[in-house]
Amino acid sequence: MAYDQNNVFAKILREEIPCAKIYEDEFALAFNDINAQAPVHVLVIPKGDYISMADFSANASTELMAGFFRAVGETARILGLESDGYRLIANTGSNAHQEVPHLHFHILSGKKLGPMLCR
Repeated sequence: MAYDQNNVFAKILREEIPCAKIYEDEFALAFNDINAQAPVHVLVIPKGDYISMADFSANASTELMAGFFRAVGETARILGLESDGYRLIANTGSNAHQEVPHLHFHILSGKKLGPMLCR
């Protein structure tokens, strides 16, 4: 599957669509999810054309991979989530309900979260 340059996250990275930015560096952008599923629901996306974790892990540079995961951790620290905890989710593909074909991690927190999967 080819990367879709017109997906919503690509447009956010190009600043064609605004976002409520939490953190940004040369590797990643973190912003509030507009369809929050928890009191804290932030998305962290790498700066690059990566559809999924499989694509990212196979094709991103070591520097970008390290920078991206540092950005996820830094975002959680900025939000003050370390003491009470948070959940990280990265959906890949249709069975996992990935809605935007750009790798992204959800950071969810702010309350006790329920079970991981619905049965």
